[in-house]
Amino acid sequence: MKTIEVAAAVIFREDKILCVQRPEHAKSYISKKWEFPGGKIEKGESAQEALVREIREELSEEIQVSEFLMTVEHAYPDFHLTMHVFTCTLQSREMVLNEHMDSKWLPVAQLYTLDWAAADLPVVKRLLELN
Repeated sequence: MKTIEVAAAVIFREDKILCVQRPEHAKSYISKKWEFPGGKIEKGESAQEALVREIREELSEEIQVSEFLMTVEHAYPDFHLTMHVFTCTLQSREMVLNEHMDSKWLPVAQLYTLDWAAADLPVVKRLLELN
């Protein structure tokens, strides 16, 4: 099974966290699911470098990577995902959704109200434990 390594951002603004919704044309098991933004780590990049690049591409936004939160290992039907998760802050409030169909800023206590991609659920759980 193919392994994909990605970085994801838990982006804080005041007491809320950015949640983004995958587009409909994504694979059926993640289509329209909610996730933390981020993406694939390219050869020669650190996870933090990939995260800065991916947020720039996905949200037209600059971020400040704060600290490592956790690594999630998850097996989807056709690939294994290794996701390194970092807490981050946006550098401005001019975010543009270039790859997602929706976004929400939610307090930690309301994160479970969304239909999350399976790999993101352990991150939601960790955030609730830390809150």
